[in-house]
Amino acid sequence: MPTSQAKPFDIPKQEVWEAYRRVAANKGAPGVDRQTIEDFESDLKNNLYRIWNRMSSGSYFPPPVKGVEIPKPHGRGVRLLGVPTIADRVAQTVVAMHLEERAEPRFHPDSYGYRPRRSALDAVEACRQRCWKKDWVIDLDVEKFFDSVPWDLIVKAVEAVCETPWVLLYVRRWLAASLQLQDGSLVERDKGTPQGSAVSPILANLFMHFAFDTWLVRNHPGVQFERYADLCRRRHKSAYAEDRIMPMSRSWTRI
Repeated sequence: MPTSQAKPFDIPKQEVWEAYRRVAANKGAPGVDRQTIEDFESDLKNNLYRIWNRMSSGSYFPPPVKGVEIPKPHGRGVRLLGVPTIADRVAQTVVAMHLEERAEPRFHPDSYGYRPRRSALDAVEACRQRCWKKDWVIDLDVEKFFDSVPWDLIVKAVEAVCETPWVLLYVRRWLAASLQLQDGSLVERDKGTPQGSAVSPILANLFMHFAFDTWLVRNHPGVQFERYADLCRRRHKSAYAEDRIMPMSRSWTRI
């Protein structure tokens, strides 16, 4: 569908429609406005037009993200997820699709999380094949990654693959969106990207691509790895891994 030349940002309406289709297929819980996907679809045409009109005008501002606590496995506390509204999820997906198209060709083949036609099982299979060939394995998890990743480095990673002004504008706004807790209070944030939002996976992958994958390939080209989002296993032929790489990993994972 053609876009109006009066709008400062050229965002095709078809992209908003495709974003809605993906959101509808994923279902998902309501956000702070308590609007379900069925509620949203009861006035679908106007709701999608409103998203497109505001995004194209530069006047779209995200509502607070609903904070939902879920228990971690094995009684290790709780994980705080961020649940956007249905409309905000559509808007985020518009940006996520735009970024994904530009970032995918750059990503390392051993990055498996949140990518088209890749899964955790693919990472497990690569791990299974390599475990017979290496003597040392490092298993790491970036501590509180989604809660603590620095905004300036996320934006820098986005700028490295995309110069589209409206994408950068809305990424910055989503990063700064407040979090509404279960008691209704609002929490202002200064770092992190809500785990559970539609745009967070591509932002996380972009950050990890430059901060981990590219760094490892540049500094330790002989080290193989399988990464799924902020989880990674690396394989080495000798204790060099323990002596040289592991201390750097411990420091790096405390972002």
